[in-house]
Amino acid sequence: MGDSYIIAIDFGTAYSGYAFSLTSREEEADPHVKYWGEEVGLETPKTPTCILFDEHQQFVSFGYEARKKYLTKAGEASREKFFFDCFKMSLYDRKITPDLTIKAANGKEMKALTVFTEALRFLKKDALKTIEQNTDGRKFTASDFTWVLTVPAIWDHSAKQFMREAATKAGFVSDGTENNLVFALEPEAASVHCKKLPIEGFIAEKQGRNKLDQSPATRYIVVDCGGGTIDITVHEVLEGGVLKELHKASGSNLGGQTVDRKFKEFLRDTFTAEVWDKYEENYPSEVIRIMCDFTLFKRNDDDMEIICPLNLGMLAQKKQNMEEFFQRVQGASWDEGAIKISKPKLRSFFEESLWSITLTLREILKKRLNIGYILLVGGFAESQILQKRITDEFIDECKILCPYRPQEVIMKGAVEFGRKKGVVASRKSAYTYGVGVLESFNESKHRADKKYTNKEGDWCEDIFNKLVEIEEDVGWNETRTHLFYPLEQDLKQITLYFFRTKEKTPMYVDEPNVEEIDSITIQLADTTLGMDREIELEIRFGFTEMTATATDRESGSVHTVKLNFITK
Repeated sequence: MGDSYIIAIDFGTAYSGYAFSLTSREEEADPHVKYWGEEVGLETPKTPTCILFDEHQQFVSFGYEARKKYLTKAGEASREKFFFDCFKMSLYDRKITPDLTIKAANGKEMKALTVFTEALRFLKKDALKTIEQNTDGRKFTASDFTWVLTVPAIWDHSAKQFMREAATKAGFVSDGTENNLVFALEPEAASVHCKKLPIEGFIAEKQGRNKLDQSPATRYIVVDCGGGTIDITVHEVLEGGVLKELHKASGSNLGGQTVDRKFKEFLRDTFTAEVWDKYEENYPSEVIRIMCDFTLFKRNDDDMEIICPLNLGMLAQKKQNMEEFFQRVQGASWDEGAIKISKPKLRSFFEESLWSITLTLREILKKRLNIGYILLVGGFAESQILQKRITDEFIDECKILCPYRPQEVIMKGAVEFGRKKGVVASRKSAYTYGVGVLESFNESKHRADKKYTNKEGDWCEDIFNKLVEIEEDVGWNETRTHLFYPLEQDLKQITLYFFRTKEKTPMYVDEPNVEEIDSITIQLADTTLGMDREIELEIRFGFTEMTATATDRESGSVHTVKLNFITK
């Protein structure tokens, strides 16, 4: 069953949701999307990525319900609770350890693994419950499904591994079913869905003709505009509709949250740091309500007006009249209890993020890859300001497309990715990967301090033996095989250490910017052949995770390890 039954979870920075399919792989699937928000009078394809724990760090609720419960708590009651909002970015561009902690709205910290695990556990339980309600009460367990979890393409392997650990603790998989959990890179999932849509315009999804996957050699850029990250990938459609990555994933952490941050900085500058910081400390739930209101306004390219909360007004007026705060502010004004912001001022909050997106796209287009389309997907892509800027910048070079309901694209594509894992036929390696070895010492070639002597001869240690080079094309689930030999006749075990770097041709494993990622040890029980014993190393690249398998060809002893990128 798990081979055909798919649940895909799009765990986003600002919003999360899931889609599922119970259709056999031989049939065309139309994934079902869960809609959220009934408890707050809404119907949306995703729910806020926020989670509430009580004062004892016990899970209370997730999504709209968590936000609603937290916002109804007043003063001291809200400060006792652990409320996390948009916490996914805590994994971006940092060293991840098992004891990593993240800060809640009340300023206190919890273990990140606990927060992510409980969020994923909620989504897992809700998905199984939703499916049961739509299949006449038929009972399902997690092991009945292939689970697809989306992650940003620009995330490091350590963040992906952290998500696997959280999903495992949440009960997605157990011993023996680990392969039922698959990771899909967010822009790739979007691409998988978008390639099935008509070229003429993505609003007309049901026309069923002139689709990208029916046009081999078509090349396009997918810009996944998320809340936390901007994830950009470049694909070519090959025969059969499979995809080839033409340019390694790029992007930044300047997603929709950057606009929110600029708005909050504007409020702090306007009301002064003294007033705003005191307000944020004493009324954290009200700050979240202001930001929720702003999230709705920023989708439009128009003047906006936000009602000033009573407590902010009271704190501010202790210092001076409200009108005086706005006298030195351009593009904003005070109007009888409301903060009015002009369209140009609203656009200024977008500038840093849009500059980053256009710069990255310009760099890609300079490489003359014959790009035909730019596809805008993700929740932030709903912004009229973003759509207009990208269109104005690049309309003369390629067609700009934005699908109907851009928030749903990644979820639906992730379901398809789970059904056809090889749909992305090849990717560009993000790093140069290698293994540390010894080779015969050569005075004209090797550093003297690397010389190592044993009874078998002189060796150079710490050589970086390249397995794959950065930006090299690696096929989906492709394996690379290398042979190694023991350096001593009676050696009974060998340990191989794995490294990675952004450099193309490192010579030694201790060079700057080379980092160790893991190791694998294999026992060599039979010493009969001495130094002629062969150890075969297979590395499986090209998927979203990497696996190493070492085999002693004489004894048949095999050891496999998923490479560990989390800092000890």
